Amino acid sequence: MPSQQPLPSELTTTPAADLPAAVFWDMDGTLVDTEPYWINAEHAIVEEAGGVWNDEYAHQLVGNDLMVSAEFIRDNSPITLEPVEIVEDLLRRVIAQVTEHVPWRPGAIELLTALREAGVPNALVTMSWRSLADSVLAALPEGTFAAVITGDEVEHGKPHPEPYLAAARALGVEVTDCVAIEDSPTGVRSAVAAGVPTLAVPHVVPVPIIAGAVQAPSLRGLTPADLHRLFG
Repeated sequence: MPSQQPLPSELTTTPAADLPAAVFWDMDGTLVDTEPYWINAEHAIVEEAGGVWNDEYAHQLVGNDLMVSAEFIRDNSPITLEPVEIVEDLLRRVIAQVTEHVPWRPGAIELLTALREAGVPNALVTMSWRSLADSVLAALPEGTFAAVITGDEVEHGKPHPEPYLAAARALGVEVTDCVAIEDSPTGVRSAVAAGVPTLAVPHVVPVPIIAGAVQAPSLRGLTPADLHRLFG
């Protein structure tokens, strides 16, 4: 786990002209390495129901709206629970793992810190529900994210553009002046569809080349100015 530096509790500056107006962060797989937690939870609930799960199925769910994932699980296993019950069971299991250990992605905390110090607001844009987002946010200083958009608070989940459009409205910024950071094809398509210049940092699954997005192998060493330069 990278060393966690303290983040200022208040923004004290405004972004310079060569910085993004805001940065929108995906959570699972981008900010925190929780995709293995989700995959473990999926294996557990399916196997407890007498079925067999596999990583091919699990990888198809990376970045998805949780209700979409729940319906896929029900369609491909003996589980007969309603989708919302499946989501709640998965969340309970993942939250238990996050409470024990928050697995930050390399470079994430350092970039968050630098953005805050530069006066760039951050928004969390995740398809996880509020209960899990709050568990992750509890490990960060209050005010780290100026806005939080979760999957249970939007009508349309990723890859629909709604989550990112909602984040821009919450911060009062133009999407084209911001940068989104994503790790999955679903998330990248959502941000690009919203018109947000997008940095893809593939992790559990590969991300194809998508117009409107650039790719980097890691967030490690990236600075706020780098985010602006990536998009010319």
